[in-house]
Amino acid sequence: MKRVALTSALIATLLWPAAAWAQIYPVKPVKLIVPFPAGGPADLFARSLGSGLGAELGQQIIIENRAGTGGLAGVDALAKSGPDGYTIGINGAAALSAIPFMVSKMPFDWQKDLSLLTLVVRVPEVLVVHPSLPVGTLRELVAYARANPSKINFGSAGTGTFTQLAVELLKIEAKIDLLHVPYRGAAPAVNDLIGGHVQMAVLDTPVLLPHIRSGAVKALAVTSATRSAALPDIPTTAEAGFKNVISDNWYGLSAPAGVPADIFDKLQKAATAALRSAELKKQFDSQDAVPSPMSPAEYAAFVKAEQAKWGPVVTATGTKLE
Repeated sequence: MKRVALTSALIATLLWPAAAWAQIYPVKPVKLIVPFPAGGPADLFARSLGSGLGAELGQQIIIENRAGTGGLAGVDALAKSGPDGYTIGINGAAALSAIPFMVSKMPFDWQKDLSLLTLVVRVPEVLVVHPSLPVGTLRELVAYARANPSKINFGSAGTGTFTQLAVELLKIEAKIDLLHVPYRGAAPAVNDLIGGHVQMAVLDTPVLLPHIRSGAVKALAVTSATRSAALPDIPTTAEAGFKNVISDNWYGLSAPAGVPADIFDKLQKAATAALRSAELKKQFDSQDAVPSPMSPAEYAAFVKAEQAKWGPVVTATGTKLE
């Protein structure tokens, strides 16, 4: 009888730390991987989310920028992280919904290697040009490009990102030839656009707003179904006559697969609470972006719908990422 009691006590002692660990999580800072450089829209949204998430969890959120391969490298690093709840990450739209159609083999399977927490934000994109380009509307840009084939360079946040695919759609619909210059994120692309090293770009509104307002770049069209609240005087691509050139960007939040259910649930609830807070909504509103909390199941369904949308576009444009 004593032996049974001792055995039971030993088992309880061995099991207690795991159960207690989940209950008191987090006991140290949580790392948030951002798959684009500092200063870009993904980084801005991640820092706002990190502040709210840290307040909800009662721990510091440490941002780690892991740029490369159109946002794929950072998500791959997340997928290969330990599933203890102390590493989570932002995933850009292209890494899950477009790049899988551009490569012969993905470095991870998002349905097996990631645990999707929630969609974070949806954000419009805007087509801008350097002031030296003698155009004032999208139609004028198309006419200029037709008269000067291969003379306009456009920058993007990286090969395979929506910031490239939106321009590829325009090239097909407008029957124009533009030269692609990929960058390791939106921030360096904007720097070169302002410097005149590239002449145009389609990028997330937040990273462009101050430069549009200062006159450093000219906004010609918003690549959304409706006009941007931050740029109400700028027509949509559809209004300019290019109805198929629609590209809203988005960012989500994920953890590595295998995170204990209690910890995963705590992370998901904390992220949702942060995204629904008045403070974060105010911050996102100032960036012309919409916080978009979802359940994990809703987010997975959203990603599948985005794949169904962008897979045919990748095939039509012939975009490859090798």
